[in-house]
Amino acid sequence: CAAIMSNDYAEYPADAPDKMVDFAKVHGLTVPYLVDEGQMIAKAYGAVCTPDFFGFDASGGLQYRGRLDDVGMRDDPASRVPELLNAMRQVAETGRGPQDQTPSMGCSIKWR
Repeated sequence: CAAIMSNDYAEYPADAPDKMVDFAKVHGLTVPYLVDEGQMIAKAYGAVCTPDFFGFDASGGLQYRGRLDDVGMRDDPASRVPELLNAMRQVAETGRGPQDQTPSMGCSIKWR
């Protein structure tokens, strides 16, 4: 499991790696953080916005593509539903992701 940032942070400094590390801390993400300098990973998986979450099973099969949680732009994290975490727990328990998945919504990827 890893977090991968594909934005062109040279043109958009708010998306610089140190800012994304802060984002990960705020959202409790404890996975390795990688930078997709050539944007090849984003293109290969068809990522279109940030954040866009992809969850895989042990054999590399895509089981979840959706949002982190249901908070969106709300400031009420206490009542949030952790959709990514719940989906990956389901994958670990059953080998399959949830049937209903809500797409991520955010800013478009800043392409070079």
